[in-house]
Amino acid sequence: MLVEFDVLEQARGGNEAAFNAIVRAYRKRILGTIARLINRPEDVEDVGQEVFLRLYFSLGQLRTPEVFEPWLYRLTVNAAYDYLRRQRRRHESRMSDLSEQQVTMADAAAGGKRSEDEEYRRRVRETVEALLGSVSPEDRILLTLKEVEGLSLRELEQVYHVSENTLKVRLFRARQRVMKAFDALAKTTGEVT
Repeated sequence: MLVEFDVLEQARGGNEAAFNAIVRAYRKRILGTIARLINRPEDVEDVGQEVFLRLYFSLGQLRTPEVFEPWLYRLTVNAAYDYLRRQRRRHESRMSDLSEQQVTMADAAAGGKRSEDEEYRRRVRETVEALLGSVSPEDRILLTLKEVEGLSLRELEQVYHVSENTLKVRLFRARQRVMKAFDALAKTTGEVT
């Protein structure tokens, strides 16, 4: 835990300084998780504020300090889900929706060439984003929490409120869907990054 149990208890009792200490301790981790889940850097701060607002208004519902971190991750995941649902309704255009030619023209307009190393990293990042974008938000969030954030199965059990075996099955199926998307991408582009 990044904060002591007594700080959590003080925050639950309405101590604003204690709540601010929690926000300072978890801000970077929560924003990093959100950034990987929603894939829209310009909206990460807004979703993060939503998470901390939800935390502020529901901290009194926390049963025990021992379950704080999984509970906070659950708030974060729920806020990310809500954001993704709102975005789906808006039908906003994203970079992944652009054709290769449009991306190339945008890069040229932005000016400057990237080094080969930067170009390779960009292609890998775009491929990963496209793969994660091709699966359901549920799969994307589960894989991000497990593979990127490094949460253990035990921590994921507390976030999802399901058994370890259920999580293993969900992870296996999510990985299978990503591999299927990867195969399809490799066939359409004729290359693998």
